[in-house]
Amino acid sequence: MTGTQNGPERGPVGAESFGERLRRAVDSHGPVVAGIDPHPSLLEAWSLPDTPEGLRQFSRSALSAVQGEVAAIKPQSAFFERHGSAGVAVLEELLAVAREIGVLSILDVKRGDIGSTMSAYAQTHLLPGAPLEADAITASPYLGAGSLDPAAELAAAHGKGLFLLALTSNPDGPQVQHARTAADTPVALEIARHAEEIGAGRPGEWSSVGLVVGATVGDAYRRLGLDRAAPSVPLLAPGFGAQGAGPDQLTEVFGENAGHVLVSLSRGLLSAGPVEAALRARAQTLRALYS
Repeated sequence: MTGTQNGPERGPVGAESFGERLRRAVDSHGPVVAGIDPHPSLLEAWSLPDTPEGLRQFSRSALSAVQGEVAAIKPQSAFFERHGSAGVAVLEELLAVAREIGVLSILDVKRGDIGSTMSAYAQTHLLPGAPLEADAITASPYLGAGSLDPAAELAAAHGKGLFLLALTSNPDGPQVQHARTAADTPVALEIARHAEEIGAGRPGEWSSVGLVVGATVGDAYRRLGLDRAAPSVPLLAPGFGAQGAGPDQLTEVFGENAGHVLVSLSRGLLSAGPVEAALRARAQTLRALYS
């Protein structure tokens, strides 16, 4: 391991971290993250076939419409992978175009493994020049938070980011996430502490290692102490829009850390398509609503 007690070594001196780039994007374009999820029902609503070409048209239109109105895009890899190599090729194209036009990408892959396998996953998505290169990925720490250190180290070396699953909105999540360790600490709290340790940068910066915390988890984020344990991390928050959370949940759920929340919206945004002008108008409305 190349990390220090204060976290993995950063990239070249003066290089801009993912946390810095993300904060700048939020300052410029608002906190909304556009979930580009070519779900069969959305493809049907857009009168597109559930084929790789349908995915391509959907993804390109969505990216074109939200450019400049969102902090980042968040493609869900599974909806591309289900079409095999042709679907993965569409995802490669989407990530490459986003990179070319300067839109940050958070690839929702929820990777999690140990040792060389975790390192290989990280190289797939966080190594510059990799076919599926993204600016950040989601990762599952439930093989032990330290199992993700190979990804954290590679991310830090190349100005990339990670978002660790901490408090998810599915009903069964609390069985694991609220459970207590041998030291009587909630598992989610240990994950938050680890994220803060390995991702913290210079004072006043946003961390390059964030947490995934659902906007529908009620008071758990604060009750379990994640807000105090990881004050510098960005918070990728699904659950807004179609899943029921709204602007009020920014402060109700996240309290004083509401300014670190990335409002993840997919159906609530993309249901306005397929006309790009309508999509852009919806993105502008949502940006104003959550800013």
